Amino acid sequence: MSCSVAVSNSPVFSPSSSLFCNKSETLTLSLSHLKPSSTTTTTTTSSSSSSSSPSPCSSPSSPFCLRLPKLPLVFTSNKDSGSQNDAVLKRKRPTRLNIPVSEHAFCVPATPSAVARDVVEAEGDGYSVYCKRGRREYMEDRYTAGVNLRGENNLAFFGVFDGHGGAKAAEFARNNLEKNILDEVIMTDEDDVEEAVKRGYLNTDSEFMKKDLHGGSCCVTAFIRNGNLVVSNAGDCRAVISRGGVAEALTSDHRPSREDEKDRIETLGGYVDLCRGVWRIQGSLAVSRGIGDRHLKQWVTAEPETKVIRIEPEHDLLILASDGLWDKVSNQEAVDIARQFCVGNNNQQPLMACKKLAQLSVSRGSLDDTSVMIIKFKHYV
Repeated sequence: MSCSVAVSNSPVFSPSSSLFCNKSETLTLSLSHLKPSSTTTTTTTSSSSSSSSPSPCSSPSSPFCLRLPKLPLVFTSNKDSGSQNDAVLKRKRPTRLNIPVSEHAFCVPATPSAVARDVVEAEGDGYSVYCKRGRREYMEDRYTAGVNLRGENNLAFFGVFDGHGGAKAAEFARNNLEKNILDEVIMTDEDDVEEAVKRGYLNTDSEFMKKDLHGGSCCVTAFIRNGNLVVSNAGDCRAVISRGGVAEALTSDHRPSREDEKDRIETLGGYVDLCRGVWRIQGSLAVSRGIGDRHLKQWVTAEPETKVIRIEPEHDLLILASDGLWDKVSNQEAVDIARQFCVGNNNQQPLMACKKLAQLSVSRGSLDDTSVMIIKFKHYV
């Protein structure tokens, strides 16, 4: 776009001059806000048809003129304009890409935790178990139960495993902890059974650490042999026994909030921090013992605490459960509900007792996986 400024009294300010004005039609703008000059400025166009009419810039109030050429107007028929608009405004859709789907497309293979069901329930000789998935996509709790093991009628093993960071560690503990403990116990005198169980736990943890697996698991186990009950735990899974209807915890939860656990962690160079109301190791894990947890192994030990008691006639039942239950239901509440279905009536329903306990926990707001196992002692006394 061309623009010219014509100054009065200038030799180029002449209607005949073509230095700034070409033969094309121009649009003239006057700068009327400037101080008027005594000299009258007259602007004409070169068109013969307009020479007799006054110019738009002939006002004596402005000595300056801006001349802008008008854009040419193109008139086309409706027929032609439609086709031109289509050509200009329409964008052609790109060719569709056909991407073949390979049978070997990359995907994450299903893991044992991924194919686990939302609810698991089972009954056996003297025990019942019920596991319910919480808010996670897949259940991370596992259990094991075996009776009449190693050819001994009164040898039984039970366990509940609460996985975190996936179900790999809980799966591994379920498949290996029973064997590793019993291997040690069978070769050990009864006086050294606590050390035998400890070796079984540590051996299982050592084997898991050699695998290319991640995550961790809390554990609570109980085995019965020759009328003795041996209960062990690493983490916050808990064992509670009923002695004539009175609840008694046989294990103590391993959490960083415990003074002895906090001191042990800090002695090893770690720290315990309060994160949103929960005490955690290195600001991460809310339990201080368990299988796995390789990224915190310096402070998270698999060494269990073990208690051995003689089974007496007043011992009704034993409850093994993950923290999904114990965070919402007290020890005594659990025993009271369990005994309603397991003690003092002909129609005993221990599996229903497990379900009731899990449902009670959920009704009180539990979002965690919940596993409950009830063992009746009358089969082993």
